[in-house]
Amino acid sequence: MRRAKAALPLLLALTVLILAAFVPSTPSIAVEPNEVLTDPVLEARARALSKNIRCLVCQNQSIDSSNASLAKDLRVIVRERLVAGNSDIQILDFLVARYGDYVLLEPPVKPTTYALWYGPGVLMVLGFLAAIMFLARRRKIVRPDPLDAAEAARMAQLMDQDREPTK
Repeated sequence: MRRAKAALPLLLALTVLILAAFVPSTPSIAVEPNEVLTDPVLEARARALSKNIRCLVCQNQSIDSSNASLAKDLRVIVRERLVAGNSDIQILDFLVARYGDYVLLEPPVKPTTYALWYGPGVLMVLGFLAAIMFLARRRKIVRPDPLDAAEAARMAQLMDQDREPTK
């Protein structure tokens, strides 16, 4: 019993280490130390912008949390433009002009992005209508009339012949 109590802290520590190995890295690890700006205000703006810019390689991940080389390049571009004195809107406009609306994690609502914003809702409504139409048509299927006595007798006779072994 004493050995079990003495081994409990060791077992707990080992469990914590094993679980820590499976915890995904935090987004702040993606930004490398050589990318961080010395001015904390500019760095805060860079981090805020980076969280709204999509990594073009990782698809649904921001450049702030991506370790891809393209994400690193985009983080460097954002920081260079901040140091040059560009506003947040100018930086986003530059990236959109270069990569399209897809570079934004939340693209604007405009004719070229209507399918992105409204497509899922339209597809859901169309699927709902198709299900209603299917169920309505299914109710209208005419069932054949039941067999009368003569037809039932003929069916039984045919089935009995089918069961008899052939010679």
